[in-house]
Amino acid sequence: MESRKIYNRIAVLRYDMGISRSNLAEKAGVNFQTIGYLEREEYNPSLDLAFRLSAIFSQPVEFIFSTSPQKPLSQLIQEHK
Repeated sequence: MESRKIYNRIAVLRYDMGISRSNLAEKAGVNFQTIGYLEREEYNPSLDLAFRLSAIFSQPVEFIFSTSPQKPLSQLIQEHK
């Protein structure tokens, strides 16, 4: 079975928190290169890693990850005004 592409908002959320890839990797218990692969959507996270990132960002897993392209956060903000 071919795995699906998983889209994510990791780079935006990391930028918003003001932390580096290395810092996020340390908090998540992975190599900093893993964060780069995730941000470039070259790698799908394990379920465990997805939940660890969800806890770090204090966001639901489905806000961070999706099987379809996600709307930009700026668009989501405008829709909720």
